[in-house]
Amino acid sequence: MLTSEQLKEYIQQGLPCDYIDVQGNDGQHFEAVIVSPEFTGKSMVQQHQLVYKALGPRMRDEIHALSMRTFTPETWAKR
Repeated sequence: MLTSEQLKEYIQQGLPCDYIDVQGNDGQHFEAVIVSPEFTGKSMVQQHQLVYKALGPRMRDEIHALSMRTFTPETWAKR
């Protein structure tokens, strides 16, 4: 069963993150807050696509649902 900590590691392996928090304990449904400089200048859809790319086939094989909020370092600092 996939843990939120494993999912966090998977994202970090494929995407440089300034901050990441992943919640979810049923092994399939997760919520993530991700702050990455890679998101700068990209739309929300493009930011989410970067996360899906980092997860690769795991998104289809291991993860049933991933709700995410993505931020650039600048927008995160203003929160």
